[in-house]
Amino acid sequence: MGLSDFLSSLMPTVYAEEVEEVVEEVEAEPVEVVEEEEEEEEEPEDPKEAIMEECAQECSSLKKHLDECNERVENGSHENCIEEFFHFMHCADECAAPKIFAATK
Repeated sequence: MGLSDFLSSLMPTVYAEEVEEVVEEVEAEPVEVVEEEEEEEEEPEDPKEAIMEECAQECSSLKKHLDECNERVENGSHENCIEEFFHFMHCADECAAPKIFAATK
């Protein structure tokens, strides 16, 4: 005995009767369409990209280490550059965070 059989034995099944739909004809009146002029607001530019590029230049020594590591990996090294990446991003984030929050309204 399945679960559905068990539940059907506890609760009877009720079937709905067919209901005839009554459709009344309604004379349609012409409706005027009022077009509202939507004002498109320009999205402000996100300053994050420019600030991150500026801060990447300030962390150039760490960027150099990351690029050297990436070059070694491309040449067949079996290391990963996660540590270099995290050091670089930590430096860039520390530099950028106050500037980004200052630009936020």
